Amino acid sequence: MRAVDLIIKKRDGHALSSDEIAWLIQSYTRGDVPDYQMAAWAMAVFFRGMDDRETTDLTLAMARSGDVLDLHDVAPLTVDKHSTGGVGDKTSLVLLPLVAAIGLPVAKMSGRGLGFSGGTLDKLESIPGLRVDLDAATFRRAVAEVGLVIAGQSAVLAPADKQLYALRDVTGTIESIPLIAASVMSKKLAAGADCIVLDVKAGRGAFMATVEQARELAQRMVAIGTRAGRRVAALITSMEQPLGRAIGNALEVKEAIATLHGQGPDDFVELCLALGAQLALLAGVAETPAAARARLQAALGSGAAWHKFRQMVQYQGGDLRCVDDPALLPEATLKEPVAAPQAGYVSRIDARELGLAVVELGGGRARKDDPIDHSVGLVLEAKVGDWVAQGAPLATVHANHIEALDRVRERVVQAFALSARPPQPLPLIFETVS
Repeated sequence: MRAVDLIIKKRDGHALSSDEIAWLIQSYTRGDVPDYQMAAWAMAVFFRGMDDRETTDLTLAMARSGDVLDLHDVAPLTVDKHSTGGVGDKTSLVLLPLVAAIGLPVAKMSGRGLGFSGGTLDKLESIPGLRVDLDAATFRRAVAEVGLVIAGQSAVLAPADKQLYALRDVTGTIESIPLIAASVMSKKLAAGADCIVLDVKAGRGAFMATVEQARELAQRMVAIGTRAGRRVAALITSMEQPLGRAIGNALEVKEAIATLHGQGPDDFVELCLALGAQLALLAGVAETPAAARARLQAALGSGAAWHKFRQMVQYQGGDLRCVDDPALLPEATLKEPVAAPQAGYVSRIDARELGLAVVELGGGRARKDDPIDHSVGLVLEAKVGDWVAQGAPLATVHANHIEALDRVRERVVQAFALSARPPQPLPLIFETVS
């Protein structure tokens, strides 16, 4: 086979066979197919799509490109969560310690930032010393000894996805339903989790702009997982405004720590409880959503979830002083509020624009090898529905260079729409797919 023939075949709208997909992924993983050809193939998929059979074949090929963990010798059942990406989405940092605290071992493989969306690994690496590049043996020991691990794909776990994930970020092929579905589910299958909850975001600050697109993606991923013998459910959630108030790596870690101490933003806490309840139901440790929520709220209120977070940080080499005193986490040198140009109710916040503003500050990547400045970002001082006076702060910019701060100031102002009348409340969760 030749990669160029498969590129042309997909470009012309034809389905690839199972053998062709397996060959392409194996050859790309070995380095026989270069990035520029894989980028061309991904763009062909972006425009032409893949049917359900192709998407499942792609998922399985990427999962089988390395080791597929079987964790049943260290835990009879493990759980995992994945978000399709949003702005201010630090859910894994709270949700996973929360479900681990009620006795559900968590085995999570995560990714880095894609476009305007921050990555869980980038956030965790705000904590000095914390290691996310774990080998399979360390990953397994963490599940057994801590009951919670969040790591990146190692060289032997879904290596094809790790390569393709970074390539899509810089080639304009992120927002493809089959590529997203295969990327997410290949990691989930390779990591060996039995129960998986998916947070599929819809809105201006998500890769799926509409609920209909998010539903299609959710249905594909749930179907893939179910066919692979896993218990899977998805929540379709809103990304019409950032989640919580913090956007940016260290800033989001600080907000997650506050949430684990019972001081989190209402929307963020609610989403963590809703996703956690789904995992508890899938795992069979609660019979009703109300019972599941009660267990999770007790774990949050008692400090058990915070204790589990500290255990994870310590096991993965992180400096506990920096989580016990978040002021020791990376801090930007410049902090400037952005004022409202007029009085009014906040009727809209363009989450995508704020995410791009953080990238411009250095908190995200324009190219796959770009370094990350963990200290920069934004903290929202107002959210949709809030009244703000003229001159009152809409958000505070955290920057390390005055030039970058000057560039994003107007962008932040333009991301907020103000009106004379209060807007309709934004929904947080649209529906469940199971």
